[in-house]
Amino acid sequence: MDNNLLAELLFPQVTQTIEDLEQRFPKRDLDENAKVTRFAPSPTGFMHIGGLYATLISWFLAKQSGGVFMLRIEDTDKKREVENGIEQIISVLGRFGITFDEGATGVGTANGAYAPYQQSLRADIYAICGKELVKKGYAYPCFCSEDDLAALRSKQEQNKEDDLGYYGEYATCRKLTYEEIKAKLEQGEKFTLRLKSPGSKENSIKLKDSVRGIIEFPENIMDIVLLKSDGIPTYHFAHAVDDHFMRTTDVIRGEEWLPSYPIHHQLFQVLEFPLPRFLHISPIMKLDNGNRRKLSKRKDAEAAVSFYLEEGYPVDGVLEYLLTVANSDYEEWRMAHAAEDYHNFKLSVKKMSVSGALFDLVKLNDICKNVIAALSQEDVIAGIKAWAAEYNPEFAEYLEANDEYFRKTVAIWSGGGKKARKDIFKWSQVAAEYDYLYQEQYNSKPFPCYQLPENFDIAEIKRVVNEYELRYSEPADSSAWFAGVKELAAEMGYCTDMKAYKADPTAYPGSVADFCTFLRIAITGRINSPDLFSIIQAIGEQNTRSRLKNFIVSH
Repeated sequence: MDNNLLAELLFPQVTQTIEDLEQRFPKRDLDENAKVTRFAPSPTGFMHIGGLYATLISWFLAKQSGGVFMLRIEDTDKKREVENGIEQIISVLGRFGITFDEGATGVGTANGAYAPYQQSLRADIYAICGKELVKKGYAYPCFCSEDDLAALRSKQEQNKEDDLGYYGEYATCRKLTYEEIKAKLEQGEKFTLRLKSPGSKENSIKLKDSVRGIIEFPENIMDIVLLKSDGIPTYHFAHAVDDHFMRTTDVIRGEEWLPSYPIHHQLFQVLEFPLPRFLHISPIMKLDNGNRRKLSKRKDAEAAVSFYLEEGYPVDGVLEYLLTVANSDYEEWRMAHAAEDYHNFKLSVKKMSVSGALFDLVKLNDICKNVIAALSQEDVIAGIKAWAAEYNPEFAEYLEANDEYFRKTVAIWSGGGKKARKDIFKWSQVAAEYDYLYQEQYNSKPFPCYQLPENFDIAEIKRVVNEYELRYSEPADSSAWFAGVKELAAEMGYCTDMKAYKADPTAYPGSVADFCTFLRIAITGRINSPDLFSIIQAIGEQNTRSRLKNFIVSH
């Protein structure tokens, strides 16, 4: 068969060639060590935390090498595409501070010389490459229906074939003559364009993965679909074409794509494109009933990137946690560079794990505690308000109506990295963790639940609180307040000398620290809280008295 004649029959509208595309998308003028990476999501649902993880790695490798990081939207699966999917991807990445040197900026809009960065807008490019493969004898039209393919698979199963798919003797449309193809086209039959695989089961190929080293695979023998009947490419074909003409140097993706590598290797080979480097990332795992499994979109709320935004995790904390997953030495670097921007960390592919890291919520929370504790009070206030405005309008309304008071209370627990407590690791905790500061209803009625120490009788706690309430007067300052507490504690038999108390605790009903804990419980409902005097100052004398009385009445 004359392949050039067949190419013109199948693609009469295509007049440009691969050479034209090479001129349209020239090689980048970059240093030889610069990496060109991409994040290439599909707008078919919420963004997985694994996608953000891959994006972060791609960003670091491009930036620290003086390269280019781009966003490519792979929107060829129109049936699964969600409404506003592209805008959601761009918005979420922006919320996490992920910036792109070039790529899609919206539906049909882009920034960069290698546009379009949306696969549904690149049909002409795929058609040119498809026609080129027909000319080279590496592609042919397939007219098989879904029923034909199902019958073929059934036959393979009956024959107990090891390989199920469209290949070799089962690739019936491989045998069509030019005349047969022309007749089918004249009858209006639609076709898909398939790869005529030159692979053999006896041959193998090798992948030099940037993390995993050398991996050997059998050659691809399947005549996969390159272009669907509507001209839209399959993922495999679009991937090879786009990564070449966008001049991607490093393809960073999940290890679930490893089985597809023989197909991709073969596509680059038949297209005569140089192979980029490949780096297959291990998935983020979860321990479920003692077994490790991948974080699941269906089962795990924390699999969705939106979960961290809705819960109010600081985005820098989430990204720093992902860096601990990416590189085993990140935590050591952070300890040695406590005040340095994490963007200055040197990510190394040599220190990436080949086995999936377990998702560690405790570690994430600890990192986010440190991130929040290091923030200035103004940044803390801004973070809480921004989160509340989007996800907790009732709390946002309260904060807006009580701005001066709110700012005063933030100063109690947020010390700008010096005296800051580490109670908070996400903004959604604030209203609950410090409910005694922000919930007005607690000023006029008892707390719904008090934390009580197990080693003290409630009657003794009430005795202390009652006596304190009877003598309470608004203190002038912290020293005066504590002096008054110590004086009353001593009168009631409590030890004010901690050394003496430790020497013989049975000689006293408790220490002055215990005495303060009883007051803390009555005023805040908690055994532990920020500085009690600061809380008393913030809520005022009337509310302090009211809470002391409420405790006595409710017990």
